[in-house]
Amino acid sequence: MELFLMMLVSGILVGGIYALVALGWVLIYKCSGVLNLAMGELTLIGAYVALAFYQMGIPFILSVILTLVVGVILGFLTERIFLDRFIGEPILTVIMVTVGLSFFFKGVVEFIWGTDTRVFTPPIFSIKPITLGYLKVSPVYLWSFLLAIVLLIIFVAFFKYTRWGLSMQATADDETAALSLGVSARFVYAAAWGIAFMSAGVGGALLGNINGVNISIGHLGLLVLPAVVLGGLNSVPGAIVGGITIGILENLSGTYLDEFFPGGVKAVMPFVVMVVFLLFRPFGLWGWERIERV
Repeated sequence: MELFLMMLVSGILVGGIYALVALGWVLIYKCSGVLNLAMGELTLIGAYVALAFYQMGIPFILSVILTLVVGVILGFLTERIFLDRFIGEPILTVIMVTVGLSFFFKGVVEFIWGTDTRVFTPPIFSIKPITLGYLKVSPVYLWSFLLAIVLLIIFVAFFKYTRWGLSMQATADDETAALSLGVSARFVYAAAWGIAFMSAGVGGALLGNINGVNISIGHLGLLVLPAVVLGGLNSVPGAIVGGITIGILENLSGTYLDEFFPGGVKAVMPFVVMVVFLLFRPFGLWGWERIERV
């Protein structure tokens, strides 16, 4: 039972970081209907940018804030340079562009930073575990989870209470009606990419503290896809619940199934659950169910 509780708590803590990355998936899909397959590379870029700032002697919290600033700039530039001209084009065309962007971003990262694993030096978090009753939790998991939750609250408040956030929601619900009220769809799409870069980038920085910073963080960004599908591709609360669910599922399957299915069941199980879940609820827990009348 103690092992089960430790794996459960660790899964929840990691799931909070996954939820932050999942938010980036949801934002772009919610605003434009595009499944951004470059999200893993957005996570990867954020991890390396945060590491670069930290190695300059900048405190980690300030490095995270600067990563947010760089993320929103890169998001706006990406949308303006690569995607703006595809507004109104078939969705499949735009998705294929994001595939090309994933290879482009990965190549840029490898060119600038190489492929060797890098770590945050000196370590940001203590290696001494924190004792919570009968449980022992690594500080890097706990503090990363708390920072992820704070950022999630900020993002949710942005969408609920600010004019820009409400404009993004209006465009996602009914683009034609939003345009008639003076909302700029081009700005909304650029803002969605900027916030996606921010959330994925900070998620990458937090994941880099856990496993080190290397190219594999891009794969972790794609691992969040089952969380997005489970919660619903256009649901912000669904991204949070889905991220935590996948974190728990990863830990428990790795602990209890690895001895029976050696060779990475931890990474495969979320996708297996996603496929089975889609058979019964194709739109996710809180996804929009589109009804077409013929």
